[in-house]
This record gives sequence, structure tokens and C-alpha cells, in this order.
Amino acid sequence: MECTCCGACCVAPDIAALDKPLGLRCPHLGADNLCTVYERRPQVCRDYAADEVCRRIEAPTLEERVHNYLALFQLTGEAEAVRVSGCASMRAARTVAGLSGRVRVQGDVT
Repeated sequence: MECTCCGACCVAPDIAALDKPLGLRCPHLGADNLCTVYERRPQVCRDYAADEVCRRIEAPTLEERVHNYLALFQLTGEAEAVRVSGCASMRAARTVAGLSGRVRVQGDVT
């Protein structure tokens, strides 16, 4: 599957290499939903390839695609807890009650 540049992979999952929490927009994602540091993006981002998940979360808006991704992996409640807590980093988000060790992490081997 070819990437549609929808931006969902830069918002929905947490990304250890960027210390980006679950469900929050990557600070490098531009208003056009394209990576502003594309040429120097982390390896986990370079290695990511569009797949069946992309097809399963398709929707007209980025917000809907992120919602679909979180629902697909049953992470909606955890993402909301991160958002409400105001966590600016993945490390801080993992300390939020009930999240430690349960969040799916893109690029994390732990």
C-alpha cells in the first residue's frame, strides 16, 4: 500500500524515539500533515510503511483517522487520559495512573 500522507501515524501512536505521547500530534507534523523534519526523521519513522491498518482507519479527516486508530487498538481511554493529564512527553504519560506498561509504543522494544 502506498502512503497517503494522511498524518495519522504521526498523531495516534506514541513514538519512543521522539518521546511523543499516545494520541498527541508530533511536534514535527506540519499544518499540511507532512513531516517538517522528513530528511532527518528518526529511524522508526523511516522504517514505518503504510499497511492494512492504514486502510482500516481511513476517514475523511485526520481527527477521524486518529480516533479510528485508537479504537482499533482499544487505546481511546488511555489516549484521553494522556490528553487530560497534559503530558507533554511519552515518559511522563507512562506515569499517569493505569497507563504504565499498557500503551502500544511505535518503535519501542520494551
